[in-house]
Amino acid sequence: MASSKSLLNLPVLVLNANFEPLSVCSTRRAINLVFEGKAEVILNGGHEIRTPSSSYPCPSIVRLSNMIKRPRPQVKLTKGEILRRDHYTCQYCGKNNGPMTIDHVFPRHKGGLHKWDNVVTACAGCNRRKGGKLLKETRMKLRKQPAQPRASATYRFGTYMVENEDWRQFIEGW
Repeated sequence: MASSKSLLNLPVLVLNANFEPLSVCSTRRAINLVFEGKAEVILNGGHEIRTPSSSYPCPSIVRLSNMIKRPRPQVKLTKGEILRRDHYTCQYCGKNNGPMTIDHVFPRHKGGLHKWDNVVTACAGCNRRKGGKLLKETRMKLRKQPAQPRASATYRFGTYMVENEDWRQFIEGW
């Protein structure tokens, strides 16, 4: 049995009033949302949090009472997201083991921008080989053209579904 302290940190899927996946929060935050009347429990996580006078179910999924309007989510341009987009595989040679780096296809010192369509995952060897040169100067080719990943709910929350299979029905399709 997990301690109540660790139970309070378990991930909880937060749905908008229309059941659109919004975010993931801790059990502690989800319980506060429910007690404040801002959310309802959609799916129990199978655990209980006990206090001296009562016990409460640990939610796995909560739905907000009021609709939250927000802009469409965008995937942030970070090294981790670039590696994830490229499946931790060098976009020049196809190697997928060992340390990976980020390479600017059109080098920054030649005016290339730090944007989704100009950064790729590269192994250390290919990154050294390419250096600050253009692709045509190195005779290297990209395996696929880089682009910004679509911020679908499956992309944003898919890593949580490994341990929370019950979330799948609420995540897929968004």
